[in-house]
Parts: sequence; structure tokens; C-alpha cells
Amino acid sequence: MCGICGERRFDRQRPSAAQLVAMRDRLVHRGPDSSGVFVSPLGPAALAFRRLRIIDLTANANQPMANEDGSVHVVFNGEIYNFRELRRALVARGHRFRSASDTETIVHLYEEKGPECIGDLEGMFAIAIWDDRAGRLTLARDRAGKKPLFYYQSDRVLAFASEIKAFLSHPDVDLEIDPESIPFYFTHGYVPHPATFYRHVRQVEPGTYLTIDDRGRIVAHRYWQLDYPAEAEIRRIEPGEAIAGIRQRLTAAVERRLISDVPLGAFLSGGIDSTIVVGLMSQLMNEPVKTFSIGFEGDAAYDETPFARLVAERFKTSHTEFRVAPSAIDLIDTLIWHHDGPFGDSSAVPTYIVSKLAREHVTVVLTGDGGDEVFAGYRRFWAALQYERLPRTLARAGGALLSRLPAPGHERHWFAQAQRFFRAGGAAVDERATIWNALFHDDLASLLRPELISGLASADPMRHLTAERERMAGRSALSRLLQINFASYLPDDLLVKLDRMTMAHGLEARSPFLDRELVEYAAALPDRLKLSGRRTKGILRDAFTDLLPPEVERRRKMGFGVPVGAWFRGSLRAYARETLLAPTARYREMLSGPFVEGLLQRHLTGAANLGPQLWSVLCFERWLQLLPEWRRQARLQPAPTGS
Repeated sequence: MCGICGERRFDRQRPSAAQLVAMRDRLVHRGPDSSGVFVSPLGPAALAFRRLRIIDLTANANQPMANEDGSVHVVFNGEIYNFRELRRALVARGHRFRSASDTETIVHLYEEKGPECIGDLEGMFAIAIWDDRAGRLTLARDRAGKKPLFYYQSDRVLAFASEIKAFLSHPDVDLEIDPESIPFYFTHGYVPHPATFYRHVRQVEPGTYLTIDDRGRIVAHRYWQLDYPAEAEIRRIEPGEAIAGIRQRLTAAVERRLISDVPLGAFLSGGIDSTIVVGLMSQLMNEPVKTFSIGFEGDAAYDETPFARLVAERFKTSHTEFRVAPSAIDLIDTLIWHHDGPFGDSSAVPTYIVSKLAREHVTVVLTGDGGDEVFAGYRRFWAALQYERLPRTLARAGGALLSRLPAPGHERHWFAQAQRFFRAGGAAVDERATIWNALFHDDLASLLRPELISGLASADPMRHLTAERERMAGRSALSRLLQINFASYLPDDLLVKLDRMTMAHGLEARSPFLDRELVEYAAALPDRLKLSGRRTKGILRDAFTDLLPPEVERRRKMGFGVPVGAWFRGSLRAYARETLLAPTARYREMLSGPFVEGLLQRHLTGAANLGPQLWSVLCFERWLQLLPEWRRQARLQPAPTGS
């Protein structure tokens, strides 16, 4: 796992190696082990790299990596899980390798196929390839969007990097806030790709590679897209066949992700997904699996360590359990730095902490991320479908009644979920699950200042899903929900959080549930095998009954999170009041000050539980305060520390 950056110039200026080094070294947390830089002798392009050694620990695997005649150079962040098969085929066709790395496979495959080689790669990756002969830069991203890749383009230059913070060191890049991003953030807690918080900074989309020629023309090539079959096209399959298919594919996915020349372990929450991953690892490895879990003191609703401990005992893992009482005040600025802006998902807090502690023991972890997305594990999927069966008169009455009752103590209380259930009821089924998870929805217009709204091209925070909706004709309601979730929430929230929080500590995270073969197979299965009544992930549970302790199989889904609502009434109370009630608070230029003050007051008095909403506003305000300082530091020194 690594950090990459570079540029392709269009103004006849030669790239500056010193400038590329400054960009590169803002990514030192992603690759603390070694570094490299390449400037094309022909002048228009340069690549830079920070390395985290995982496979082939020798200097032979360092990057940028070139082919034999130096006409092709590659920088690559991630892992190619089928590199050994690809390598054997390339050797048979006469290619010679000087390393045992997966990176060199990309170099030789590109020699044979050009940019189309990206479709042959299985894994998680962000790749940049400079071709001197063709004068072409290729940027590519993996299918699910596990690895990030951003780019900025002007008439003078195209710059790219694993994280936006690298652009702070580029004199031709101005990180100017894009007002169009604000409604998205306060709806979802993130800015959906390909947009970002910054004007002219875009993301390479998942399953896509870009080619950039000498005139700056960008051509996007979609080499993969997850398709759910139309209801009429779903083939009949016996449960036994589906069980065998899931079992074989997930086992193979875990086995592929055990390739490593450094210590390897797993995050263990004690939920179904991480339990299955650890169980398979214990069968495939010749030594005890190193497992890591985290619990928060003072709130049992956010403590999964008893279940994790039970699983660790079942599989005789080498288990490390962390119990912490985190100081959110100390972490907020660090999280904003690593996300390059505000991030509304407060579960980044435990992910950051468990990653930091796990890194003391291992360099690679496997996770259960993706299981809920692939096998319909979220309660909001069930809730969105249930609303379809509810008489409209009853739905309206239920919503009116619940809106008048006092708020529950925290956002995981069943009553809070019931309120969200009715709040989302009036929308189309493919919007319902998004609204269920939204920070602000009906009240978004009240949060944003009228001057901000009037200047937007569109204030519709769902417009990024237009293309997905066009592809969903004839799909079942559940397939539409899963497709929307896979296209936005997964790559823009869960995978962002996992990548930034693990890489903040130079820890590589691998997600077997997002293996292409498994994802495509599960997408084609009938809905009833994934979600039947209230039983979520049915086919997955049935495929691994031998690995799931009864206590885990029966447990109610908890999810990874922190008691942010309680924090605002406790340890964050004074800090939130000082920050959000200040007359000079910067958010007031874009958000309604009286509305935000009302949110805080309602939460502190117990009239409503608005912890997630307040977290999003607090992170937004701190970002507005920090951004000028980031720019100032970039001018004064090569690379500021992020934590």
C-alpha cells in the first residue's frame, strides 16, 4: 500500500523534481518505508511515490518502476491479487522480470495491451502509467473504488495524487472550496464521486481508467460496472447450489488476500462478516490469526468486544482487545486532515484508533467490509421494502404520531430508527434507504443560507444517482437499493473511511467481500436468498453455519460507531458551544447561524437527538478554520504533519 502523485504538463514547462518530492512527502503516512521520483527526459510528465513494503521487500520492487527500455513508467497503490497468474502468462510470452512484485506485472501487461490491460487486473488499486512513446498518461482505479485517486486539471497541467493534501504543495493548484459540494455533504456526510469539496479537483471513478493526451484531452473508459439482472432475467437456483457458490468464492477471496511478506491479521468486530473472514483465515493459515477489536468505555450500545472475544476463543486467535475512552476533541482535526475535509461519519473515530493500535502488531489486516453491501445486511434495506407494504393512511398516521414524541437517548435506540423509518416513507424506494441514512433532508433548506442555495446549479442532493437510476429499469426494489448503495455509500463513505484511517498509520486493509467474482455472483442471486422477512444475509449465514457461533448468528446488528450524541452532552459540550455559537464562526457564511444554534440547543436540552448532525457541522466549521492554515504551512515548509 502506498501513496502516488505526479503531473502531466501542457505548457512546455519541465516538471520540477523538487516540487514532486514536496507533493510526495505529504503522503508519507501512506508509504513510510521508501520513496522515489521520475521525471521524463522528454519533459512533459513526472511521477512520484511513497512505499509501504508488503510484497517483495527488496529495493527491486521500488517505484516508479520502468520497463526494460525505460519507455513506460508506473506508480501503483494497492494489491493485484492475480499477479502470479498474470506473471506466469507473461513469462511464457517472453517477458523478463527482475522483481517478485505485483507492480512489475502491470508494467509488462501494459507493454502488451496498453491501457486496456487494466481490465485484466483483479485487486484494489490506483495506478498511473506514463508512456513516453505515446505521450500518454493513464490513470486507473479499481472496480469498487477501494483505493483513491484524485486529479486537478487546468490549461497548464494535470496533477494527480492519492490524497488531495498533496496538491497543497503544487503552485499551480488552488484548493478553492466548491459551494456545489455543500448540500451533498450535509445530506450524506460525504461528497459523492467524482466531485470533491474543491473546484476543479475530481476523482477517477471506480471501475474506470482515464487517458490524457498531449493536448490535455481526457477520455474516460468504464471497464467494469456492477449490474443487477432484471427481475425477469434472474435464473432459478437451488439453495444448495447457491450456498456452495458463495462458500467457494468467499474462501478463494480470503485465500488470495493472505499473500503478504509482512505480518498479517484481521479486524474482528464479532459481527457476522468479520467472524466469517476470521474463521476462514483460521482454516487457511498455519498459525493463529492475529485479531483486533475495540470497545468504548461507558456505553454498552457501542461495545462489541464481548462478541469479538467469543469469536476469538472459538478460533483460538491471538487476540488483542483495546478498550478506550477517546477524546474526540483531540481527534477531530486529525480526522479532517486525513480526509482532506469534513467527514460526517463519526465511525471514523474507532476505525482510526483500532488502526493505530493494530499497526503496532501487523502491517496488513483483512476486514469484513462489504458484506452488508453485497448481501443486503442493513436494516434500512428491510425498512425501505416494508414501507411498500404499509397502507398509506397508517404510514401518515404513524409518522405524525412519532414526530410529536420525545427523542430517544441515542441514535441506535429502536424509537430513533422508527422515526427515521417514517421520515423516509414518502420517497421512491431507491431513495428511501438514502434518506434513512441522511443527516439533513427535509430540513436541508433551513440549514443552508438562501444566498448559497440561489448560487447553486442544483440543490438536489440526489442528482449524482441519475445515471444509476437510468440503469435500474426492470430491477426489483431490493436490487435497486443494493445498486444505489454500491454506487455511492460504499465507495464514498465506507471505503473512504477504511482507506484514510488505516493508511493514516501505514496499515493496509483488504476486503474479501468485495472480490469481483463474489460480488458478481451474489448480485445475480434471487432476492429471497439475501433478504427474507427480517432475516438479512440469509444465503451468507447458511453458507457458513459451521463458522458462526449461535450468539453471533442471532445477535442484532450493531455496526461500528461511537456515542456521538452523548459526547455532545458531555465531553464535547463546552467545545461545541464555544465553536458553534461563536459570532465569528466561519460556517455562518454558508449555513444559517440561528438554525445551527437551534440544533445545539435542542440536543443539549434533550428535546431531540442530533449528535450526527452536530458532528457534521462541527467538522465543517473546523475544516473552514484549518484550510487557511494548511495553505500557509504548505508555503512555509515542505510537508506538515497530519497528526
